[in-house]
Amino acid sequence: MAPKTIFEPSCGDGVFLEALSAHVSDEAKITAIEIERQEAKKAIARTHSDREPSTNIICANFLEWYLQANRSECQFDAIVGNPPFIRYQYLAKKDQAFSEQIFKKHCLPFTRHTNAWVPFVVASISLLRPKGRIAMVLPAEILHVLHAQSLRNYVGQNCRRITIIDPQEIWFDGTLQGAVLFLAEKKRDAAEHSIGLGIISTVGKHFLEKSPSEYKDTNYINGKTVEGKWTRALLYPKELEAFEDAASRSSVHRFGDIASVDVGLVTGANRFFLVNDATIKRHNLAEWSHPMFGRSSHCPGILYDARQHQENSRHGLPSNFLWFDVNNVGDLSEDALKYIYAGERENLHKRYKCRMRSPWFKVPSVYLTSVGMLKRAHDAPRLIYNEIGAYTTDTAYRIEARQCNAKKLVYCFLNSLTALSAELEGRHYGGGVLELVPSEIERLHIPIPSKTRTALKCLDNMVRTIHAAEILVEQDKKILKDAGLSSSQIACIQDSWHRLRHRRQRLSRRIDKASGQPNATEVLV
Repeated sequence: MAPKTIFEPSCGDGVFLEALSAHVSDEAKITAIEIERQEAKKAIARTHSDREPSTNIICANFLEWYLQANRSECQFDAIVGNPPFIRYQYLAKKDQAFSEQIFKKHCLPFTRHTNAWVPFVVASISLLRPKGRIAMVLPAEILHVLHAQSLRNYVGQNCRRITIIDPQEIWFDGTLQGAVLFLAEKKRDAAEHSIGLGIISTVGKHFLEKSPSEYKDTNYINGKTVEGKWTRALLYPKELEAFEDAASRSSVHRFGDIASVDVGLVTGANRFFLVNDATIKRHNLAEWSHPMFGRSSHCPGILYDARQHQENSRHGLPSNFLWFDVNNVGDLSEDALKYIYAGERENLHKRYKCRMRSPWFKVPSVYLTSVGMLKRAHDAPRLIYNEIGAYTTDTAYRIEARQCNAKKLVYCFLNSLTALSAELEGRHYGGGVLELVPSEIERLHIPIPSKTRTALKCLDNMVRTIHAAEILVEQDKKILKDAGLSSSQIACIQDSWHRLRHRRQRLSRRIDKASGQPNATEVLV
């Protein structure tokens, strides 16, 4: 393809434009937009040469320009760029409105959790001519983050081929933001068949030495992969086959079919309501105090029992929840009133969550569940059996087993199939911590074989003392084997989990300088 018209929606100082000039025909026409006037001037200076392609740099807000553009006159053969990565709440009010208008223009569901790059990509793809191509540097979260689901749907419906170059390293020095190279080819028309989505994992920048034509043999996946999150395309064909076969077993369930998931307590002022034993004693608040957990430090295993609670208390952790379960201050003890008035002197009652309820000091939706789960995990998520009836904060979830025993739910949750499912359904940001929201937890696959026997105390000890990978191997020998998976399928699923966990945590292999290939040594990058 030799593009005649090229567009960049956010060109900055023109570094992409300068690179383009060496690779496109002198007859090509390039249009670029930059909102910052000083940056636009730099871009003009970079591209000012009679020998380079005709370049028109417009100083404007791309989102506004797009909404006002004449679509029949603004269609391009190729679009390149590195759009801004700015969270919705940090956008100017007018840019928030422009973003919402772009979603509405294309009949896409809008969320205020979106990021600036999402409407940039939607608008850019709509500016492509049929068979046109786009190449952009985007956050790696395009594969999985919920607020980009509308974009993924739009890309799947409008593009014939989608390719992601997925590096193991952080490309931008001084940031924790993982990035990918997003490549797509627009369909000729709505009826054209889509080849699907392919993800190419790469170490280093050796992929730049290859011709794009060499990637034609990439394994492209369609169907579920393009309709939902794109993380399934990270799996190799044999891995995907093993995963889907395991998920189809009669003893393997969607988590939401056998358990309910709800957020923990939302206090609005954790420092006030979640306190240690010393605070309880100092203010004489024992009658209002209840055990609680909500951090990984509170529960390093899978059991929250009296022993763990005592250990937390001994270390001075905030393991008590203050529940002033009254509607009138007259029903409170004198000591409780003093404590609440001290909170008011700190204006806690004026905080958003607190001022929205009456009385402000009575936390709503207080109830217990037999199982808890921390929102975030380093290696693999785990459930916690709530043996002593402790409350959980909003850093954890309240889970109730519906169609199976709670202890068995906790025990069977730790296996490589569920851990892999969490990598595919969850999301991660800088630092590589895995996070799951309730809707993602509900989609997890969990095997509950009838003949699997639970041993919670033994598993609790393992979680506290050995690495997650070793635990999963031991659990798989019981749970996945009892679910009917073969040894080769289990090994395949274990390898898949290892690889996706390494990708999330940016555990990369060193590159052999002579061969350009990774060796066996893993390092954190």
